[in-house]
Amino acid sequence: MAAPGAGDPLNAKNGNAPFAQRIDPSREKLTPAQLQFMRQVQLAQWQKTLPQRRTRNIMTGLGIGALVLAIYEAKAARARALERERASGP
Repeated sequence: MAAPGAGDPLNAKNGNAPFAQRIDPSREKLTPAQLQFMRQVQLAQWQKTLPQRRTRNIMTGLGIGALVLAIYEAKAARARALERERASGP
């Protein structure tokens, strides 16, 4: 069994894992090293999620474009059908 404070992920008393605490730089004075580390972690997260977000954005754009094109085509087809009906009418 690990010694207390030696990085044991579970609290022995209640079995709960500790939660990460958010750091608010405006309330707490951080050292330049801490700020640099926060920027480095944030950049790594952005680089990890950027390709996924880009793919989702492209797929969303294509989906919306296809929907708009389908609506336009349906409206144009209806207009052509009405023109044919008028042309062959009485």
